[in-house]
Amino acid sequence: MKQRDIYYQALLARDHRFDGKFFVGVKTTGIYCRPICPAKPKKENVEFYSTHYEAERAGYRPCLRCRPESAPQSPAWIGKSAVIQRAIKVLHAQESLEFDEDRFASLFGVSARHLRRLFQDEIGKTPKQISFEIRLNLARKLIIETSLPITHIAFASGFSSIRRFNDAFKERFKKTPRLIRRNKINAGEGLKVSIPYRPPFDFDGLTANYKRHRIGNLEWFEDGKMNRIVSMDGKVGKITISNDPDHSCLVVHIDFPDTRMIHAIISKVRHLFDLNSDPVVIANQLETNSQIKKILLKYPGIRLPSGWDPFEVSISSILGQLVSVEQGQSLLSDLIELLGEETAYVINGKKIKLFPTPTVLARAHLEKLKTTRIRKETLKLFSQAVVDGKISLEATQDVDEFLNTVMSIKGIGPWTANYMALKVLRHTDTFPETDLILARALDLHSKDVVQQMSPWRGYVAALFWRNYSHTLAKNKKKGASRVTTSN
Repeated sequence: MKQRDIYYQALLARDHRFDGKFFVGVKTTGIYCRPICPAKPKKENVEFYSTHYEAERAGYRPCLRCRPESAPQSPAWIGKSAVIQRAIKVLHAQESLEFDEDRFASLFGVSARHLRRLFQDEIGKTPKQISFEIRLNLARKLIIETSLPITHIAFASGFSSIRRFNDAFKERFKKTPRLIRRNKINAGEGLKVSIPYRPPFDFDGLTANYKRHRIGNLEWFEDGKMNRIVSMDGKVGKITISNDPDHSCLVVHIDFPDTRMIHAIISKVRHLFDLNSDPVVIANQLETNSQIKKILLKYPGIRLPSGWDPFEVSISSILGQLVSVEQGQSLLSDLIELLGEETAYVINGKKIKLFPTPTVLARAHLEKLKTTRIRKETLKLFSQAVVDGKISLEATQDVDEFLNTVMSIKGIGPWTANYMALKVLRHTDTFPETDLILARALDLHSKDVVQQMSPWRGYVAALFWRNYSHTLAKNKKKGASRVTTSN
């Protein structure tokens, strides 16, 4: 069957597995859609495009019904050069709406002028134009899905002028914000947004991981939902994340005093639940081995666990060295109680404290923390290195350089560094083989097989944790001296 026929069959079936992997231009209307759009145009009236950039370059405008800008981002990076591939991914993963061309280009070791030229040649738009479109896409999402006033949405999308916002919005979507707004929003529901994903999706497995490794009392789980107290730009709020498998999306309830942080919150949730991954692409690689394929069939849609905040995950990793998960959790809770700033939130009768900042932890007296002197020193040295900029927790950096820098800190060895690379940088090809569960898994699966799973070895680690953590619980008395922080 030809690719065009496959795409058209997926369009007729409204198959969510293809959402974001191609787009449909409808010649008779001049619009382009997602393959899950309710509209079903005739085959002779459609053209297929790999990206929405290609569709817009061909003259099509985004559908008002299925909102193609809301489709899950395809992990198949756009462009011929490695620079364009990385830059596109970073643009869609940024938490800040502010865009500085020079600073952005420096992430890839090129000048802003050179990067603009590459983008124009390969995509037809500059990084700044794409960043601007991302702001407008956020605005349309908030207009349709929430009851926020248009003025607040303009500010939340990074605009300081309502007139400029209205003009830019109409230019992109051909209608004014007020004409786009739907009148079915219940204001009593608060701020609720949906974030689509590409199924299958192991939501239960990922939330079980976060429950096991929760960050003190900042995170709690009930009725299949994950709750989290968040702090951004000096303000504190709460979010609740649930799964809507029927519509292949997460539903995020946001209670935060500053609407300008909505984009950052949505971006963090995407990272937390690894929504930019393509489970089909990953499965194609993992299923090349019959043993791993058997485990994957038990847990389809495996996702890479990380955390809400990279500094929190880093400190959790240090405290989790050579102790049980329970001991690591206890130490983490003690650290937050010792140094955290108190909030107005009370959960289950207990006042919630924020996670200490790098500056606070670097200067802290840790005599009351019940861990070794060396580990206390490691916490302070690591935090100070983050404050001084010697250690970056940005996901865009070179992983090998990160590992070397982190291991130069006294008290941090290969396991901790690799664990950070996997969960802090979300590096898909990291496999912390000295982890107790992973080491035991390697008694059943050869290192050569794991090596063949590159560049998705991180997902093999996630799969092994998901499958073998119960074995560890049954045999914990047999545990040697390896670290036990695991899924």
